[in-house]
Amino acid sequence: MSKSTSLLDTIFDNLAPVHSDGHKFLVLGALVTLLFFLFWPPMAWLCALVTAWIAYFFRDPDRVTPLREGLVVAPADGRVSAIEKLRPPAELGLGDEERVRVSIFLSIFDVHIQRAPVPGKIVRSVYTPGKFVNAALDKASEDNERASLVIETASGAEIGVVQIAGLIARRILTFVKEGDSLGVGERYGLIRFGSRVDTYLPPGTTPLVSIGQRAIAGETVLADLKSSEPEREARRH
Repeated sequence: MSKSTSLLDTIFDNLAPVHSDGHKFLVLGALVTLLFFLFWPPMAWLCALVTAWIAYFFRDPDRVTPLREGLVVAPADGRVSAIEKLRPPAELGLGDEERVRVSIFLSIFDVHIQRAPVPGKIVRSVYTPGKFVNAALDKASEDNERASLVIETASGAEIGVVQIAGLIARRILTFVKEGDSLGVGERYGLIRFGSRVDTYLPPGTTPLVSIGQRAIAGETVLADLKSSEPEREARRH
């Protein structure tokens, strides 16, 4: 017999917990809101809305990650903004051979928690200071502040994943360090307030997503290292 679901159950099922990095911002927002309610109530409602948006921005929902060996899942929520074949940045140490780079652009409305695209060991972790130009621009991959990881799988494949700061993103957080091991879909970082994440696939890998597609971190399959499936075609409806 199926269990009946009330409207409140539906609402609570769709609420996500707030990541710990957002707690200090929530506390600050709540305090400012309380002060304005005491001294200037009209402004307090605006502060309450801002505080609610902070909780929304730092939301950290659970994800259902496919576990089949060889799958590369999206490291970030957002829109697939570019799929290009090029040489990876020198700081990744992945050599000069061209690789497919899948770029995911995160708006301020997307979940900003990053997740490991594959299981494996972090063999390189590099922070590169830089500018804060629009993360949607191609030059952001070379000019902007970024944090890069190279994850080596049990089969020896190396996948590069790069967190890139954006126009209003001023803080990149990485929860892991070189030598750590990650499970696929495991949370490893966060970028505050709009950004981009690039994934560099092993040479010869065909992407299974298309430009304009929405990606869900830890769930959307970017590629299958064990598949010979040709590149997919897609169109917007």
